[in-house]
Amino acid sequence: MNRYLILCLLILSPFPAVAQESQVLDSLYQVLDKELADYRKYMDVREERIQNLKARKPVSTEELYLLNKELFNEYKAYICDSAIHYMNQNLALAKESGDTEKLKESVFLQSYLLSSSALYKEADDVLKLLNRSELTGKEDLAAYYNSYDHLYGELAYYTNDKESSVAYYRISNMYKDSLLMVLDEGSEEYLRLKETIYRDRGDMERTMEINNLRLSRVQPGTRAYAAITFYRSLSYNKLGDQTNRKIYLALSAITDIRLAIKDNASLGLLADILYSEGDIDRAYRYIRFSFDDANFFNARLRGVQISAIQSIINKTYQLKLNQQNDKLRMLLSIISFLLLLLVAAMFYIYRQMQKLAIARNSLQNANDLLNDLNSELSGMNEKLMSINVELSEANHVKEEYIGHFLTLCSTYIEKLENYRKVVYKRIKTGKIEEVLKMTGSSDSMEDELKEFYANFDTTFLHLYPGFVRKFNELLAPEARIVLKKGELLNTELRIYALIRLGISDSARIAEFLRYSVNTIYNYRAKVKNKAIVPRDDFDMYVMKIGSKV
Repeated sequence: MNRYLILCLLILSPFPAVAQESQVLDSLYQVLDKELADYRKYMDVREERIQNLKARKPVSTEELYLLNKELFNEYKAYICDSAIHYMNQNLALAKESGDTEKLKESVFLQSYLLSSSALYKEADDVLKLLNRSELTGKEDLAAYYNSYDHLYGELAYYTNDKESSVAYYRISNMYKDSLLMVLDEGSEEYLRLKETIYRDRGDMERTMEINNLRLSRVQPGTRAYAAITFYRSLSYNKLGDQTNRKIYLALSAITDIRLAIKDNASLGLLADILYSEGDIDRAYRYIRFSFDDANFFNARLRGVQISAIQSIINKTYQLKLNQQNDKLRMLLSIISFLLLLLVAAMFYIYRQMQKLAIARNSLQNANDLLNDLNSELSGMNEKLMSINVELSEANHVKEEYIGHFLTLCSTYIEKLENYRKVVYKRIKTGKIEEVLKMTGSSDSMEDELKEFYANFDTTFLHLYPGFVRKFNELLAPEARIVLKKGELLNTELRIYALIRLGISDSARIAEFLRYSVNTIYNYRAKVKNKAIVPRDDFDMYVMKIGSKV
């Protein structure tokens, strides 16, 4: 539900609080101001409908009559002259065809519009095309009485002659009485008429009851809604409730704008109220828009009605502008004087700032020198910390390997002693063949190498538990090393484990792993070719692998 409908529901709730009414009115002003700014898009919608109608090509008199009637309905609240033009065509078609029903319909529609446009003589002339005695149906009589009631009601309201006004009101009331006798009770026209009668009599309780009923029967955003809310504002004026009067005038005006209705009175009356309350700016905007609407609609009466209000508001608005201009000139004089003082103060400050700038430059130079020294010292501290970390890690590695080496040496000494005892015992007992067999086989050497490498792998991974994962991160995904079941390191990993320990010479690595130098070189080249880091810097990246997981 949009904001406009929510506002309508708030307004229709019984006995709203004063604070709520004020809040609703402020919100309605915001909506109204927005719709005034966007009015052109609503006119475009109506213009498009009109152009679509004009594009139709009627092929018969009946179709032409219906098309003229549709164009009349589009124009009657939009451009008065055009609406009169199309209904005149229908009057001519009805006369030419001798169609009584079409003639009656055209007469009633045209006379009502002419009366609303202050063309009273013309409205009366059109009504005289019909013979009262030939009107026997309730609908025809209702339309006939309504047309004359409207004609004399408009004459009574807008004439400047009081005696004539009284006479016209008397005639209008006679037609009202006749109209009430032929209208169906409960019809919209009957309720509208009764509401007017009760309001004129000052019976506001019945007036509001009928208006509530009428309002409950229409949807917001329709022309009927705009008319009924306008009537409600008249009732609130009688009750002296200006806040609710403004609320319903605003609702009516918003609906008029959204429907591109140029024959309206709500916005002009709202502007008049706002002017009397001192809201000159908003009153000026509203009356200007209302005056433009009246000119666009091109009905003499609307322009005259708006002009009287506009003239007063324009004068007041101009007076307010002049007062504001006087204040502005006075403020401009004060500002000019203050500006001169400011220039003098700025000149004095500028001279002081020059002196301060010299002192600041000297201080800045000293600060720059101090910052440079601090930067150098910070850099040296960082390098020292890095070296300390590397030394600490190297000492840890060294301690681990020395301990492991001593343990390994002790183990091998014990193994050699046991081996010597076995050889000595067998030589002593004359088992030379077994001694030759033992010393001639390389199986024991292979076992010892496997055990040696296993010890190396275990010790290295104890020091660098994340080595395999971090080493693989230096390789392309498809080239990463996957160890076999039971393996801790393979040949490639042992080569780079030795490099991480600081043994980068291929000859020393070959001696340690019992391979040829060329084989070690090929292993290293093969791994570097699969690296995702620069090939020449690969060993440096390996050296940066830390001892943390």
